Amino acid sequence: MFRSRALSLIALGFTLWWGVGTPSAQAPAGESPAAQPATRMPRPSLAEMEAAGVRMAFDVASVKPDRSGAPAYSRFPLGPGDGYTPGGFFTASNQPLIVYLRFAYKLGQSDLVGLPAWVYADRFDIEARAQGIPTKDQMRLMMQSLLVDRFKLVTHTERQTKPVLNLVLARAGKTGPQLRAHPAKESCAVASTSTPPGAARPGAPSEMSSIFGVPLTEIACGSAGPMPASVAGRARLVGRNVSIGRIAALLMNPFAGLDRPVLDRTGLMGTFDFGLEWSLPSESAQTPASHPQDDDGPTFLEALREQLGLTLKSSTGPVDVLVIDHVEHPTEN
Repeated sequence: MFRSRALSLIALGFTLWWGVGTPSAQAPAGESPAAQPATRMPRPSLAEMEAAGVRMAFDVASVKPDRSGAPAYSRFPLGPGDGYTPGGFFTASNQPLIVYLRFAYKLGQSDLVGLPAWVYADRFDIEARAQGIPTKDQMRLMMQSLLVDRFKLVTHTERQTKPVLNLVLARAGKTGPQLRAHPAKESCAVASTSTPPGAARPGAPSEMSSIFGVPLTEIACGSAGPMPASVAGRARLVGRNVSIGRIAALLMNPFAGLDRPVLDRTGLMGTFDFGLEWSLPSESAQTPASHPQDDDGPTFLEALREQLGLTLKSSTGPVDVLVIDHVEHPTEN
């Protein structure tokens, strides 16, 4: 029982950390989807918007120190994943500034350079609202503007040589059974950056009707992220019509046990459908000896090799690092 609950919490954390555990938006009661105003914004990537110098801001925002001692909470997924329930309302409470920084700049668990200790220790509540139906990346840009305005944040990016993991083919010229080239003839015009895997999207099905037992029609075309695994105590990632570079970016997460950036060195071009499932590590420090590991599934590295035909090699490489030049406690609302 103890182990089952612990693994359930880990699996829940996996979904929430990636920010794809929220359902798709639905039309209000009595209103058909077609009747909703066409306010959805265009969907360039965060990198594209940052490179273009796009600045976006919330219409209204409140920032307050939190001294409640209550558990950290957010109704908006703060992980690096793309999925969330579309809408313009952001609210999170009792979160350290480092969490908001990682969300705003889509940094995952990476540590930033130049941060004072209070950025990790002091807690803040943030509520903000934007017009229309912004994408999650647009909400990140709004959070960047809020951090600049309220926390006087000043940053710059440096390219540094750091330890990395190179993602390569385990066998030359051969991929695994759960990594398949996305068929060029398949209709995949409707790509989503806000709908998680598991939410059906239109598109003509290909001859590959499923990936790792998951029907392709249940995976949003152009998306990648977690889905419920086939067995309790495991984690699963799936994707449809995504590049190997995007798959590589997904692999650096707390549940895979990787602590370095993963760079695509496979040489594989085009887009792919994939599924990857592995056993979560046993909570050895918490689980009583009378509750042995009862899942004989593959480890993350075993699954990567057996299912995708890929492996990781330690190396060093260029990594863009966000450097904090200045940050201070927030101004009053």
